[in-house]
Amino acid sequence: MDTEWRPTACVLCASNCGIEVRLDGRRFDRVRGDRAHPSSQGYTCEKPLRLDHYQNAADRLTHPLRRRPDGTFERVGWDVAIADVAAALSRVRDAHGGESIFYFGGGGQGNHLGGSYAGALMRALGARYRSNALAQEKTGLYWVSDRMLGTMVTGDFEHCEVALFVGKNPWQSHGIPRTRPTLREIARDPRRCLIVIDPRRTETAELADIHLRPRPGADAWLLAALAAVLVQEDLIARDWLAAHTTGLEEVRAALEQVPVAGYCATAGAPEEQVRRAARRIAAAAGVAVFEDLGVQMNRHSTLNSYLDNLLWLLTGNFGRPGANNPPILFAPFISFSHHGAKRDRVSPVAGARIISGLVPANVIAEEILTDHPRRYRAMLVESANPAHSIADSPRTREALAALDLLVVVDVAMTETARLAHYVLPAPSQFEKWEATFFTLETPVNQFHLRRPVLDPPPGADLLPEPEIYARLCEAIGALPEERVRPLREAAGRGRPEFARAFLAALEDPDQAAVAAVLLYRALGPTLPGGAAAAASLWAHAVRVARAHPEAVRRAGVDGEGVRRGGVDGEGVRHAAIDGEGVDLGNRLFDAILAAPSGRVFAVDAPGDAWRRLGTPDKKIHLALPDLLEELAGLGAGPAASPGYPFVLSAGERRSFTANTIVRDPAWRRRDPHGTLRISPQDASGLGLADGSRARVTTRRGSAEATVEITDTLLPGHISLPNGLGLAYPGESGEVTTGAAPNELTSSGDRDPYAGTPWHKHVPARVEAVT
Repeated sequence: MDTEWRPTACVLCASNCGIEVRLDGRRFDRVRGDRAHPSSQGYTCEKPLRLDHYQNAADRLTHPLRRRPDGTFERVGWDVAIADVAAALSRVRDAHGGESIFYFGGGGQGNHLGGSYAGALMRALGARYRSNALAQEKTGLYWVSDRMLGTMVTGDFEHCEVALFVGKNPWQSHGIPRTRPTLREIARDPRRCLIVIDPRRTETAELADIHLRPRPGADAWLLAALAAVLVQEDLIARDWLAAHTTGLEEVRAALEQVPVAGYCATAGAPEEQVRRAARRIAAAAGVAVFEDLGVQMNRHSTLNSYLDNLLWLLTGNFGRPGANNPPILFAPFISFSHHGAKRDRVSPVAGARIISGLVPANVIAEEILTDHPRRYRAMLVESANPAHSIADSPRTREALAALDLLVVVDVAMTETARLAHYVLPAPSQFEKWEATFFTLETPVNQFHLRRPVLDPPPGADLLPEPEIYARLCEAIGALPEERVRPLREAAGRGRPEFARAFLAALEDPDQAAVAAVLLYRALGPTLPGGAAAAASLWAHAVRVARAHPEAVRRAGVDGEGVRRGGVDGEGVRHAAIDGEGVDLGNRLFDAILAAPSGRVFAVDAPGDAWRRLGTPDKKIHLALPDLLEELAGLGAGPAASPGYPFVLSAGERRSFTANTIVRDPAWRRRDPHGTLRISPQDASGLGLADGSRARVTTRRGSAEATVEITDTLLPGHISLPNGLGLAYPGESGEVTTGAAPNELTSSGDRDPYAGTPWHKHVPARVEAVT
């Protein structure tokens, strides 16, 4: 048994807490929190302790696969796989244009580094359209925040007086550093207040000072009532709003018309409790807010995000400690470009709004299953499983099967990989250099470049994603050796000379398009410890240092020779680096390479938030006319669905559910099969008991599950967990454990602005199975 503790990170949620792993051969003998990690500081929940079920799963891919005409797969070598895929992609491009090639994925909760190279291949092919899991969750919030702020914000929960969680149960879903200790600290401090808005009495709600329980689907009415109380009781930050915002009068006029008592009744929340919550928010020195899938995958989801933003903006909770501030993204996985635009970019067939560069996942099947000349004809799927994760799985599978070409890059034989023409296997997240780009913390922000914990399995023929994309770019002629050689030679003479040569090369648009793989091939071999995959981070380090030099210096990274300029997230083409010395970005890059447990890369000072506003006039724009119009037309309440008396929350986060990279059902110590949770009143009316079986039926499908009776749910509300319904090898053949939520959801049930699915509000009926 190995006695060495190896630093890495958990990959089961966006917090990516630092962990240490001790090996017994190839198995994870023990896992513990990494005290040296600058964010989690040794904290971890129970989930990563069983990460061996991911690392040593029985359905790991070990060799490239090619589909035969009869639907079975054959093993091929990498030379054949790369040549075949490159030729197939080129044929689609030549026949139908690069826009017909669609990219989905770019990493799960922790493997984003490989995705930073995929864009090079897509640009070289002329592809324009992409999507990922964020388009199922966050794009409504991004669209609202872009129009109001020109950026996004993160709540400072470490220093806030009031913590407000909207449709979020951080006890299970995490999302903030040291989540559970932080929640306990807030709950135990009599000077602070924890407010939760959630129809379920979650673990977080159990700790709350105020728990507002709207009826499922009635969040918009509750949020509107809260915002209206602020205006109608004159609790808004008048002077602050006058100095920093536009559109206040339009918002005030709209909220003055809200019937608070009526909306509270519609939402099912006591009016006095709603008023108490609004007054506490208004009186606080600092309010930090986190909204999540409970409202972002629900009816009126984009309006919910708008009203949520108004709660903290009308009370002046922006741009100071303990409030909400724009984080520094080490890698810009979110883009803000729509503010002031006359017209949004849309998808080619469905005409769906593209937000932050992402096509709504719910329209992908519509974009394929058509005779439209601009339909998607090929897909590259990386570290994602749309056949399982997108609404209406049967129709999604039909769409994927209809493609001329489906290529999957992944670790396991997923439901999507089974439909592919080519499956390209990558090492696990613990067998390669990796990183997450969820650097969403303020005021202290860290980045963690993770080193391999162990080698790939003996005999396996795997390639890390950067190598796959570099080889594909070379195979289609986008990365000729005569372009790489001078840069490789310059890198051998030192970083300053390489920087000058690289930035000069990017004046050529063709080389700028494949900048990431140029970095990988030229700079990558010079990096210590086999860290070639980290080469793309050099560009991000330079961009961050150029945009936020003082914040980087406060983190203990110093440098000289910084000039006016910048590095963009796509082509890295506008940097200006002083050839006379070592620049700040180089020092930051080296500091990250040298920190196996992660490195603080930026520390904010008061006032930094205002410099990050992306609006042209540097004002916060409160009035969004289309959403104010929707607010005015809310009406009497959520419409009932005849024949479907229940509201199903499809995809509840529980103690042993996470993203679906852990496919082995044995990892779940609790609730191994995924119970159907239902209230005592409803169970009694249906003749159900704990442990009995029930069938859930929606307009799209049916599933059976074991019943769990719980008073944490309101009558009429039921839930199934996420992460189940995956096929996995068992002792006597393949086994599917639990219900797959998206067998029950419909792609047509989605937000009209952002296209995000209504997974938390699925009309359903329940019956006992005898």
